[in-house]
Amino acid sequence: MCLSIPSKVVKLDLERNVAIVDTIGVKREASLELMEEGIEKIGDYVLLHIGFIMNNIDEDVALETLKLYDEILEKLAEEDRRLMVIDDDNCEKRGA
Repeated sequence: MCLSIPSKVVKLDLERNVAIVDTIGVKREASLELMEEGIEKIGDYVLLHIGFIMNNIDEDVALETLKLYDEILEKLAEEDRRLMVIDDDNCEKRGA
């Protein structure tokens, strides 16, 4: 199953049209190609899906969603947690 995970923008590279995002403690580069609206600033929350930032998300909604993820992740071992977050980037390869 593929999920769009709330992620916090920690760095912008508008020349390359990418952002570095923090997704539950995992930092990675994400494309801005599918954004309809621009990212206002570092610190914005966005929905990330298969390596693409889809849209901005309200901070309160993002934090509440991340709280629910934390409840799930607490039950997983650290390596399983890391793999679950990274595996989201590979979702399209499984035909989801």
